[in-house]
Parts: sequence; structure tokens; C-alpha cells
Amino acid sequence: MPYTDIATEDTGLDAPEVYRLPPDVLPDRLDKALARLMPSHSRSRLQSWIEDGHVEVDGAVGKIRTRVGPGALIRVWPQQAPEDLAFVPEDVAFRIVADSPDWIVVDKPAGLVTHPGAGNWHGTLLNGLLFRYPELARVARAGIVHRLDKETSGLLVVARTTVAQTNLVRQLQARSVKREYCALVHGALTGRGTVDAPIGRDARVPVRMSADRPVAPKPAVTHYESTGVGRCGGLVVSRVLCRLETGRTHQIRVHMARLRHPLLGDTLYGGRLEAGAGRQMLHARALGFDDPVSGRPCAFTADPPGDFLRVLDGILWGHDDDDHS
Repeated sequence: MPYTDIATEDTGLDAPEVYRLPPDVLPDRLDKALARLMPSHSRSRLQSWIEDGHVEVDGAVGKIRTRVGPGALIRVWPQQAPEDLAFVPEDVAFRIVADSPDWIVVDKPAGLVTHPGAGNWHGTLLNGLLFRYPELARVARAGIVHRLDKETSGLLVVARTTVAQTNLVRQLQARSVKREYCALVHGALTGRGTVDAPIGRDARVPVRMSADRPVAPKPAVTHYESTGVGRCGGLVVSRVLCRLETGRTHQIRVHMARLRHPLLGDTLYGGRLEAGAGRQMLHARALGFDDPVSGRPCAFTADPPGDFLRVLDGILWGHDDDDHS
């Protein structure tokens, strides 16, 4: 008898799903048997249920390699996937710079993930936004229209209505949203310039982005200007303002590394944790957009956080050393 004909017992809401294997079934590992019994769930999810004790075989907690055969009684307590529980309100600490009936400007601290994802299903900026602004549950992605990397601090805008979200996304697509970052990079970078290099996933390292060997690259343009070169011991560091024309994942990090001046603290792209940097030294300092309803220009700035300022203060600057932004 094939697995598709194995009988199930209706045990009611909140009770386990119960399966009794027929007398002519071939013995197999528990996880493989469950994959046939419950084909709508991935093998990895079923294995996690087994490992967490949510599957019993003949009254005993099952193991992935438990052999099950004719007549075995299997009870399964299905669990919600982490992503199914991600969009819940949580009291998360971050600063609101300004808000209106249509948008919110947030100063995101370093270390806070913007949006739930693999490995970070809770405690994100999105969860905190839902806690403070419950109406965002009615807007896709809780109104988030652009993101900052976990270890990048600074400004981003969130839409409070679907109409505002659509308008802000269109402004981003039209490259009219003004986004300026301050960065600390390795080496003596002087002058100003533009990096125009498409970015896509790195063909060799999936967690990285690349402008050298990108997979499915998209246009990426970063304008930069050096505002100072300094030293911390034997380390040479430059302070750089970066203005985004596009907004690709890791864009500034990739483009600075392409110039052979990776961000201080950005170990993923060749930077080092030196001069007191405990993370990539990147801060979104200025943000400008047009109000989605009135069309009036809106502009905001945010000073770098304390850890960034401490690194700045530990560097002996050659010029402009009174300007920390």
C-alpha cells in the first residue's frame, strides 16, 4: 500500500496529527517516512520538529533515524515556521526622528536588523514599528521601503499608508531620494569621484555582494568625497561622505572595497576591526524626500552614534578634524 493511502485519525483542533502505517509498508527512517506522509512540509522543517520533540512513535519521542515500519503509530504536533510568527509587535529600542500621518523617519541603531529574515525572525525594526504604530500591520512590510544593514546606523523612512509607500518607492526608483552616509575607510583616500559598477551576488561567496563577479547584477552608482585623512598609531584612515544614487545591498561597502579602501571594521569586504571599531564604520547621516501627499521637500540629519564618535576621536586627523559628520 503506498504512503498516500496511509490512514490518518481526526483528533481535533490543537491535537496532534496521527498516522498509522499499514501492514505492508517498508521500514524507513522517521524523517523520510514523515516526508511522504506530510509532503507539503520541507524535510528540514520536519527534521526540526523531530529534533524538538514534536513527533512521537508508539508513544515515545522519535529521533530522525528512528526506524518505523508496519503498524507504527506516529503522532505529529505541527509547529508554525519562524517566518509565520515574524510579523508581531515587539518593544524594540530605536529613535523616532520625526513622523507625519504618512511617514516615519527612524534613526536605526547599529546592531538592529531592519526586517525579519533567516536567523533574525524577532527583535527587528519592523517588530518595533508594529509595536509603536499598530496601523502598519495594514501596510506591506510594515511600511518599510528601504533598508540599512544590521551594523549600519542612521536614517531611513517608513510609510504609514499604502499610498505613501507606493509614492516613496517610486521616488527611490526615480533616484530622487537623497541619502548621504559618513564612512571611515582604510588607507588614504583623497578627492572626490563616482563609482559606477553594477552589483549582484558574489558567485563564490553567497553572503557577499560583488561588483567584480556579480550574479544578476543591477546598476549601482555611489558618489564619494574625502573629508579628511588621519592616523591611529600606524593605521591610516580616511573620512568619506558617500551619496547614493541607487540603493543596492551592501552598495557602499562593495564600492569602497572596489576602490581598495574597505570600510574600517567591515571584515566581510576586507576591512579590519582596528582603531576601536567594533563594526563597519558606516552611518546614514542625511535623508531627503518629497512628502508623498503635499510634495514639499523633507530633509533630516542624524549625528553618528557614540561608538562611531569614539573611533573618530581616537584618530589624529590631518585636516577638517572638527567636523565629525
